[in-house]
Amino acid sequence: MISYKIKNNKNINLKIGKLVCLARTYKKHAEEMKSEIPKEPLIFFKPASSVIFNGDSIQIPKMSKCVHHEVELAVIIGKKCKNVLKKDAMNYVFGYAVALDITARDIQNNLKNKGWPWGIAKGFDTFAPISEVVLKENVPNPQNLDISLKLNGKIKQSSNTNNMIFSIEEIIEYISKIMTLEKGDLIMTGTPEGVGEIKRGDVIKAELKGFCFLEVDVT
Repeated sequence: MISYKIKNNKNINLKIGKLVCLARTYKKHAEEMKSEIPKEPLIFFKPASSVIFNGDSIQIPKMSKCVHHEVELAVIIGKKCKNVLKKDAMNYVFGYAVALDITARDIQNNLKNKGWPWGIAKGFDTFAPISEVVLKENVPNPQNLDISLKLNGKIKQSSNTNNMIFSIEEIIEYISKIMTLEKGDLIMTGTPEGVGEIKRGDVIKAELKGFCFLEVDVT
């Protein structure tokens, strides 16, 4: 099992657990994907084997001819919880990171059109780059973070986590009603508008302004 990289702290060893991901949590992204805005969180999963870190490379799979970037706030769970109330949800957060939910869009669209599950479009190796983790106590308000992504030096996604349809507390409450969240689990909280295609040779830079950043290339 791989461990998180903790910003300014090499003494903490936290193993990466399951990756619980959300779709359409920013209104403008739902609109750009021509999708209905959900009334409750929409959940899918990525395998932990899809995780890479700053300085690593996203690998375009042979099965896909159209791969997209999606920048997201990641929430790392610090202790086991089940059926958490919204008012208590932040007690179970360990920290935050900026992450990329890489998507084989052609595979996803093809499977969606057939009414079939599309999880494989999200689960290829290297499809979950994550930055160093910033401890919770060092982030005063995670619901007011500037989040952005540059592709080859050009801004492609830029928003703030206050534009999320569901708050972090609401997300944790909802997920924990369905499944036990365990120490080391990571929640990808969805992407703002501006998703787009990446190709071999590209360089992606993502950040939570003032807190953490991530740079990966594409091969």
